[in-house]
Amino acid sequence: MDLSPAQLATLVAIADHGSFEAAAQRLHITPSAVSQRIRALENAVGRVLVGRGSPCTPTEAGTALVRLGRQLELVYAEALADDGPTDLALAVNADSLATWFRPVLAEVAAWDEVALRLRVEDEGHSHDLLRRGEVVGAITSDPAPVQGCSVTPLGTMHYLPVAHPGLLDRFGGRPDWAAMPMVVFNAKDRLQHEELHHHTDAEPRVVHEVPSSDDFRAAIEAGLGWGLLPRDQAAAGIEAGALARLGRSATRVALYWQRWKLDSPLLDRLSERLLAHAPR
Repeated sequence: MDLSPAQLATLVAIADHGSFEAAAQRLHITPSAVSQRIRALENAVGRVLVGRGSPCTPTEAGTALVRLGRQLELVYAEALADDGPTDLALAVNADSLATWFRPVLAEVAAWDEVALRLRVEDEGHSHDLLRRGEVVGAITSDPAPVQGCSVTPLGTMHYLPVAHPGLLDRFGGRPDWAAMPMVVFNAKDRLQHEELHHHTDAEPRVVHEVPSSDDFRAAIEAGLGWGLLPRDQAAAGIEAGALARLGRSATRVALYWQRWKLDSPLLDRLSERLLAHAPR
């Protein structure tokens, strides 16, 4: 099977930009040339690789080749480092980014040859970005390796259920799990619901969404509702009197580092530093 780098780069451009015309602009070629390259690639593999909709999206077969195309881009970028920094796209969950991952950023800041592209995604969904080839590595709660990836345990994030003392006072000084408003990060965040179901079968009456880790903590400290915070953040708020712990339970989320199985010195270096700062 003859797959040219130019054809794969064209498929990646369509996946990134959503149309043959936008891919042509990105690659500085004509839309006709884009169509010819994709048609030749589809003929080579004998399968449809792009759904011709609005936007254009890779098919299941196309997704695997998009991942291959991005891997080639990384290899070429490292081999031709004099042309500029190499992009490293990573998926990181918000709580990791707000806590233990920050020293990793401080170290990467000294690497002139790297341009870091972070995608903030729930740890239960970040492996999907790996599967689609949109990132080279992901912090995930899924220990099952994505095809073509390796998996390394990072450690465990511990979460404590907390609320502002004033919120507890509104409900008689004790947690009223069925009545208290709840704060979640976004619709994918199920940690609070899992904690709630340890205490009651009722669904929360009010659910607030605050999709920023720092603002999520600030919302709980402001009394908007109860929620789960990483242990260090919760402990600091409790010590300052801004938060009260709700019972003695704790939620543990095991994290894993999944990355492409690729001979990449930069990805190896990043993985080493990430593992050094992981929440063991």
